[in-house]
Amino acid sequence: LEEIPRPIQDSGNILKQGYLEKRSREPSFFGSEWHKRWCVLTQRNFLYYANEKSKQPKGSFPIERYQAHLDSQLRKDSRKKCCFQLFCPGKRSYEFTAPSPAEAQDWVEQIQFLLKDLSSLTIPYDEDEEEEEEEEEEELSKDRDSSDSMNNSQNSTLNPDDPELEGDDIYEVLPGE
Repeated sequence: LEEIPRPIQDSGNILKQGYLEKRSREPSFFGSEWHKRWCVLTQRNFLYYANEKSKQPKGSFPIERYQAHLDSQLRKDSRKKCCFQLFCPGKRSYEFTAPSPAEAQDWVEQIQFLLKDLSSLTIPYDEDEEEEEEEEEEELSKDRDSSDSMNNSQNSTLNPDDPELEGDDIYEVLPGE
C-alpha cells in the first residue's frame, strides 16, 4: 500500500481536509472562477493547496475570529446548496463549494466548533488528574476522621473521674426543660 503524502508535516493538527472549489478573488471575463483546491483545517489555520500532493499552500489564513456559514447565494447553478463562506470583519472573505450539501454543512459545523473552542475561556482538564485529586481528598478525609475519633477516645479516657461521663444519659439537659 502506497501512503498518500500529506501536505502538512504535523498531521496531528488536521481536523478536516478534502477537495473544495474556491472562488478566485479576481473575476475573469466569464465571471467568477472556481478552482478545485485541497483544503486543510487545522487547530489554528485554514490552508489550501493546488492538490493533495502539493508541499506549499497556495494560501492560508488564521481561522481565529472568522465566521462560517452556508451561503446558497454564491452560485446560481445546481451546486448552490453546496456553498459556504468564511468571513471576518476587516479581512478577506473566502467562498467555497463542497462536493455535496452534506459536506458543506460538515465543513461549516467543524469550523464553528473549532471557533467556539478557540473563543472558550475554560481551561481543559485531564479526567485522570481529577480522579487522582478526588482520591487524595478522600484519603485526607479518612485521615481526619480517624484522627478525630482518636482525639475523642483520648478525651473520654483522660478524666475518668469527670462526673459528666457517668450515667447513661447521653443527652445534654438544657435549662428550662
